[in-house]
Amino acid sequence: MLRKPLRTLVVDDEPVSRRVLLEDLAEMEDVSVVGEADNGQRALQQIDELRPDLVLLDIQMPVMDGFQVLSQLQAPLPSIIFVTAYSEHALNAFEVGAVDYLLKPVSPDRLNRAVERAWAALGNRLEAVERVALTLGAAETGEKRPVVKIAARKGEDYYLLDLDEVFAFQADREIVWIRTRDKSYMATRTLQALDDRLGGTRFQRVHRSVLVNLDKVRKISTLSSQRWLLTLTNGLEYTVSKRQTPLLRDLLR
Repeated sequence: MLRKPLRTLVVDDEPVSRRVLLEDLAEMEDVSVVGEADNGQRALQQIDELRPDLVLLDIQMPVMDGFQVLSQLQAPLPSIIFVTAYSEHALNAFEVGAVDYLLKPVSPDRLNRAVERAWAALGNRLEAVERVALTLGAAETGEKRPVVKIAARKGEDYYLLDLDEVFAFQADREIVWIRTRDKSYMATRTLQALDDRLGGTRFQRVHRSVLVNLDKVRKISTLSSQRWLLTLTNGLEYTVSKRQTPLLRDLLR
C-alpha cells in the first residue's frame, strides 16, 4: 500500500553533498522533497514556511550549526536525521532525539534505512516531540540539559534507552556495559563521563567500575563492617567499595 509522501527538507552547506542527497531521495516513491537550504538560518526559515515531516540536517554549517538549528525550532517539530562527516556527533544526535544520523559519504542503502526509521518515528511522533521539547527547553533556559535518554550500542545498531530501563553501568577495561533487566548494551561514553552526566539523578558510583540505579536496589547485605553487597531487582549483584560505603549509607537513609 502506498504511503503519503514524506515531505522532506535537505539542509547542507556543501552543494555536492546536497545534490547527492536530493538525487537519491528523488528515487524514493514515498518521499517528496519540498525544499533545500545551505545554512542554518535558511533552514529555520524553510522549516517554518514549509512544515516538513522530515529534515535531513547537516551538523557543520556556517551561520548556525545543526544543533543550534534544533535548539531554535518551534512546535510542531519535524523528525530529524542528522548528517555529519564526524562519527562522534552521532552520540549527541541521538541524545537530542534525532531518529537517525548519516555519516558522509552517504550510501543510497543507508539513506533508505534512515528514511524508514523516520517513517517509523511518525507513528510515535508525540513521544518524539515531547522528548526533544524537554531537552531543548532546558537548553534554552541555560540550565544543564537533563538526561532523558542514554545512547547505547548493540552490534551495528544504536538504541535510545530510558534512564529507568538502566539498572547499572559496568566498566570492563575500555568497554562500559549498560545492564538492563535482561539485556546488555555497550555504552557510548566512559564511566567517568556517565558519572559526570548523571549527577543529580538516582545513579550512584558504588565501585570504581560500577554505577548503580538506586531505584533498582532490592537487597543490601553486609559483607563486613565496611563492605556491602547490593542485589538489584533483576538479580545482578555488586559489591560496594570501602570508599563508597559511607556515601551510599547516607543516600539510602
